[in-house]
Amino acid sequence: MSKPKVLLTRRWPASVEQKLQQLYDATLNLDDHPFSPDEMKQALQHYDAVCPTVCDSLPAEVLNVPNKRCKILGNFGVGYNHIDIAAAKQQGLIVSNTPGVLTESTADIAMTLLLMSARRGAEGDRLVRAGQWSGWCPTHMMSSDVTGATLGLIGFGRIAQAMARKAHHGFGMKILYVKPNPADPAIVTACHAERCDSIETLLPRCDYVSLHCPGGADTRHLINADNLKLMKDTAHLLNTARGDVVDSQALIEALQDKRIAGAGLDVYENEPQINPGFLTLDNVTLLPHLGSATIATRTAMGEKVLNNLAAFFSGEALPDRVI
Repeated sequence: MSKPKVLLTRRWPASVEQKLQQLYDATLNLDDHPFSPDEMKQALQHYDAVCPTVCDSLPAEVLNVPNKRCKILGNFGVGYNHIDIAAAKQQGLIVSNTPGVLTESTADIAMTLLLMSARRGAEGDRLVRAGQWSGWCPTHMMSSDVTGATLGLIGFGRIAQAMARKAHHGFGMKILYVKPNPADPAIVTACHAERCDSIETLLPRCDYVSLHCPGGADTRHLINADNLKLMKDTAHLLNTARGDVVDSQALIEALQDKRIAGAGLDVYENEPQINPGFLTLDNVTLLPHLGSATIATRTAMGEKVLNNLAAFFSGEALPDRVI
């Protein structure tokens, strides 16, 4: 019996790719280029399983391609707002994701952004590299305290909870959060976290605001010009969620006008095309979507996809089925 045909749209950790090639008739994206819409359509027509990533756009126009062979999208990542889930469901496609294994690494990046933005780390690095540092001075590059400050979390799922633990137990931060429903009492008690009724009531109380909500139409530009005006002028905004949760132009203007002190971003609208306004600002830290980028985490994500594919091709229940 021939092996199922499986396509990876981007390169994965070598150990996972090797397992995939042993188990399936697997095709790798050897030059690691982003797929065009036409390439994605062809993939859906010629493979039993396609394994996309967050950088692959799968709108209805692509998913509705005729003569589709693909039956499962084994998504490499937790978020799936790059996939038109309604169209996938209508087409009878199964979609899986990789929850759980990237919680700590992404929370670590959120804390990295918080510390870099608070202490002007990226700005200082650029100064030293440019040969512009003239030596220590009592008033040079003064910044914001982290220990004992207030952290507001918009969304309170796994990653936000992990960040809350790191911030509260590591830095003595006071934790506020917004979530549609009350959180697990155990984590609330452990972090002495306080639930706010709305974003509007949370923002004015925070020294740092970190975004942990899903992307998509419901949260697009959740942080906009009006909400940015509610933040303290000493506050910092951090985003490791999805780029479209923040109105980029509104954030740029708020940073330019010093209406907030700083921002730390790991995700962007229309990435990898970044609004050029960010590149001229010293009070923003810019990372290239590193949230889950550790060897162990990316390998575990790949293993999750393999587990979902194995279950699908064996006719068993998928451990991480989205639809």
